[in-house]
Amino acid sequence: MLKTVNRVLMGLAGVVLVALGAAVLVGALDLRRRWNLSLPSAWPFDGPHDVLLSTASRHKWRAEGWWWPVVLAALGAVVLLSLWWLLAQLRRRRLREVLVDSGGGEGAVLRGRALEEALSAETESLHGVDHALILLSGRRTAPEVDASLTLAPHASPSAALGVLEDEVLAHARSSAGLARLPARVRLRVLRHRAERVG
Repeated sequence: MLKTVNRVLMGLAGVVLVALGAAVLVGALDLRRRWNLSLPSAWPFDGPHDVLLSTASRHKWRAEGWWWPVVLAALGAVVLLSLWWLLAQLRRRRLREVLVDSGGGEGAVLRGRALEEALSAETESLHGVDHALILLSGRRTAPEVDASLTLAPHASPSAALGVLEDEVLAHARSSAGLARLPARVRLRVLRHRAERVG
């Protein structure tokens, strides 16, 4: 859901900025008169010396009793929505626990951090893997693995991925009683200095 909200917000912000930029550009360069453009009567800028809000427009609604409560409520809503969006971005999407099927309809709860540490330790014990960072995301009943592996310079990426899939993730699936455990893996190779031959 957060990805959809981000895309909608970015799309709306882009449309508003492009429209406002086009309006300012047309007014500032006086393109209406230069190119004989027929623009709507409500176009905000008529020429290079126009302003977005005239003095009359700024003072028009001040005497109305509903004006200030509406302005304050709208600004408050914008601030609250902005804070919600910011906190949603900063919140870690880390899975806290995994629901383990212990058979007979009963379930047990496994701490997500414990499974992450076990996966990291087993992955780091693999040949050619220098460091492993494993994070769990998804839902309690359908966890997903986000793995970031740092390989030694001599390691084979395809071999490391094969062992990760066939051994480490298979062990985690069987021990947690999961039907599937999808994984996204990012690989990087540990840099090393060139050796001098003398």
